[in-house]
Amino acid sequence: MGYLPETWHDFGVATGSLAGALTGLLFVAVSLKSDTLGKSLSLRSRAAQTLVLFMTTALAAVIVVAPQPGDALGGELIALAAASGAALFVLDRRAGHDAASRVARYIEVASPNVVTSVLFGVAGLTLLLTAGGGLYWLIPAVVCGLVGGVINAWLFLVRV
Repeated sequence: MGYLPETWHDFGVATGSLAGALTGLLFVAVSLKSDTLGKSLSLRSRAAQTLVLFMTTALAAVIVVAPQPGDALGGELIALAAASGAALFVLDRRAGHDAASRVARYIEVASPNVVTSVLFGVAGLTLLLTAGGGLYWLIPAVVCGLVGGVINAWLFLVRV
């Protein structure tokens, strides 16, 4: 099953719906706290990282749902992992390490940026190699990205 993309359609639909809803939650959290976030480059960058986590999951869901051969899906997952990993790295560097902001420190610890990108890349690579688990790696990748993003969004709502 891990190497048959067509069997993952329902997983992709559910994941895409969940990621879309959580992206909306993030926009609500950011808009409610826009005055505070606007004053801090670190917090703005952390909010953007959260958006990248949610959108990576949503885009992975879109490419899983699209009817295509496994090789194409594997390559797209690897490209998505590379692009999201690069974006998360740049945003992390831009955010710096704000010792004055407790929220930024919490998000820095709670956000699984690297792990999410690596897991999506592993899903794509093992699908291409037809060994090592294939699309089953999407499950921890999605859980990691969504849980990390939810924690970040929650911190924006209650701590900022």
